[in-house]
This record gives sequence, structure tokens and C-alpha cells, in this order.
Amino acid sequence: MNSRERVLAHLDGRPVDRLPLMPITMQFAADVVGAKYRRYVTDFRTLVEAQLRTVEKYGFDYVSCISDPAREAADCGSDIAMFDDQPPAFKEDVALLADKAKLATLAVPDPLAGGRMTDRVRAAEAFRREVGGELLIEGWIEGPMAEGADLRGINTIMLDLYDDPAFITDLFEFVTEMEIRFARAQVEAGVDLIGIGDAAASLVGPVFYERCVWPYEKRMVDAIHGMGARVRLHICGDTNANLDGMGRLGADIVDLDYPVDVADARARMPGQVVLGNVEPVGVMRNGTPALVTATLEACHAAAGPRYIVGAGCELPRDTSEANVRAMCAFARETPP
Repeated sequence: MNSRERVLAHLDGRPVDRLPLMPITMQFAADVVGAKYRRYVTDFRTLVEAQLRTVEKYGFDYVSCISDPAREAADCGSDIAMFDDQPPAFKEDVALLADKAKLATLAVPDPLAGGRMTDRVRAAEAFRREVGGELLIEGWIEGPMAEGADLRGINTIMLDLYDDPAFITDLFEFVTEMEIRFARAQVEAGVDLIGIGDAAASLVGPVFYERCVWPYEKRMVDAIHGMGARVRLHICGDTNANLDGMGRLGADIVDLDYPVDVADARARMPGQVVLGNVEPVGVMRNGTPALVTATLEACHAAAGPRYIVGAGCELPRDTSEANVRAMCAFARETPP
């Protein structure tokens, strides 16, 4: 059973030889090949090489096109701050949609037009050539709340939820169309699974989540399934208030960050495959191999067999090799 077969079988509820291993690596992977992070996020060849070498070194079950949340916003025309060796950043004081009226003038960008979205599609194509059929290949898009915040500004959009629900509807309609197009381009390029990153949704309470965010996440999940791909929902942070809704989306994997109680998540999402929720800094970066193993044992015990090994969010770039290898050993030696 190779890695791709292992993950897909596990998602389908079929027997597997061990637990799948799918930690998020971005800056960590760039460091494996000694690449500055600016190159990782702007040149798909660097990203692909870094992901492949990281898998070769640690034995992860997948490779991912994820790098930063600014690709779609950049192609819409947002002013993005780029740095030599850290992730791109949004300039909220000059957000693209600081003036709400500008939304009516925006056209959904073509993900194959040569911009930052195209670079991610090229990564998917390269992964398919290199490891298609052997490793699971993951693409990535932004969720409605996250991308809306990228375009409007996180503080401003939180006020819009109260003050201008009609604008939120128009904004999320635009975002959903854009992200579905981006997902389709990646699926056609060869990815097996699309991650939906909607971190800003962790800041929204259950009333606004159910009313404003959930319907658009659901449309994204259903559209990706209609393309024949799987879905990984990644909402980092404290999502305890919204676990019921997240479970009803029908995503194949739901990531749980460390503030979430795994036993409670399992009770509220009884059939869901969950991933996490080892604390990235407190355990993976600052802990010991023994603490990593003990934390994973507790996560697995609470989650049960429908579980994938990973941290609550990205592995910090300076996580020790010993701690990462402890995570790998747990996956390799633990039956579901």
C-alpha cells in the first residue's frame, strides 16, 4: 500500500496498514532545501523540490501546493508585501476593497492567466509528473471568510457582518466563484485533494458562521466533490463553537487546532475523519519527542480510528528533527 492508496482508503473507511501522516509544512519544507521563503512562494519549482525532499526525508504521505493565502488576492490586484524569508503579508490599510463599491468592478481572475494562482497550478502539474499515483497531491484555496478578509481587511469585514449583510453576500458570491474556478484548475492539473483554508472563520460565532459563512463553504465542498476530488477543511484557531456546522459540511478531513477538545469534536462529528490537534509551538517546536508521542497518543485515543496524524497547524520552521521523527514514528507504528 503506497501513501496515496493509504490516505484514500482511510478516507473511505477501508482497512489501512497504519495511520496516515499529513502535517502541514511550508517554511519548514523551504528550510529542508535551504531556500529563502520568497522563492518558495514565487517559484513552483522550489516549492515542489522542497516538498519532495521533505517527504523523502520524513516519509509523509502527501505533498502540498500550499504556501501562503495571498495568491488569489494578488491576482485580484491587492497590494501584497513580499519579504525575503517570511510569508507574504496583506496591507490592511490599503485593502483592495477598502471602498466596497470597487467590488462591482472586479472581474474573477483567470487562474491560468500567468499570475500567482497559475504558479500553484504549475506546482500541481509538476507533482503529478513526479509522484502522481504514489503520494497524495494536495491543492489549496481560501475559504469565504478568509478570502473576504484578505480583500476587505479582517477588522473591517467583521463589522460588515453586522452593518452590511448584503455586501457580505455579494463579496462571498464573488469569492466562491473565484475559488471554485481555482480549485478546478488545480484538480485538472492533477491534485487529489483540495484544502480549504478559512482561518478567519474561527473568529466568527455560531450565528454568523451558520448564516453567512457555512453556506459558501458548503458550496465549495460540494463543487470540489463534483470535480472528483477530496476536501480538507482547515480552520485554525478556536473552532469549538462551530464544530457542529463544520462536521455537516461533508469535508473528507477536518483539521483540529490545539484549542479544540478532540473528544468533544469526536462526539459532535462522530463519523468525521479528523486531523491534529498537536500544538505546533508548545509541543512540536518547544517540546520533547516523548511529549510529542504522548500528545499524539492522547489525540488518537480521543479521536478513535478515523484519525490522521498531524499538528494543529503548520509545523514551525525550527521544529527539531527529533520531534518530527517522533511524529513520523507514531504514525508508522500505530495501527488505526
